[in-house]
Amino acid sequence: MKIVFPTQVESGFDSPVHNHFGSAKFFVVADTENDECQTFVNPDQFHLHGQCQPTKALEGTDAEGVVVGGIGGGALKKLHNNGIRVFRAVEGTVQENLLLLRANKLPEFDPQTVCAGHDHSGGCSHG
Repeated sequence: MKIVFPTQVESGFDSPVHNHFGSAKFFVVADTENDECQTFVNPDQFHLHGQCQPTKALEGTDAEGVVVGGIGGGALKKLHNNGIRVFRAVEGTVQENLLLLRANKLPEFDPQTVCAGHDHSGGCSHG
C-alpha cells in the first residue's frame, strides 16, 4: 500500500508531517510493502485557496491513502472520489504516523473535520 505524507522538509521517514495538504512543499510516499519511501516536490503547492488539485498533485504515485494534519473539504472530496482514504495525522514524523496508521490508530477525515479556511495569520480554522 502506498501512503502519501505532506511535509515541509525532505527527510524521508524522519520528515515531520505537515498540517495542510495543499500547501506542503513535499510529499513523502511510503510503500508499506517494502518499507521504502520516496520524496517529491508538490507540483500544486502554489494554487489559489480552494483550487487545490490533489489528484493531479499525486499523479503517478498510485496512492491509496494520505496522512495529513489538515485538509480542505474540496481536496478531501476529490481524493475520496478517486478512492484515496485520508487520515488525520498526529504531530510527529512520517515514521511515527505510519506506525499509528498500521495499528489503526489514526482516524479518517470526514467533511465535518476539514479545514474551513485560514485566518489572517495563516492559521487553520477547522469545522
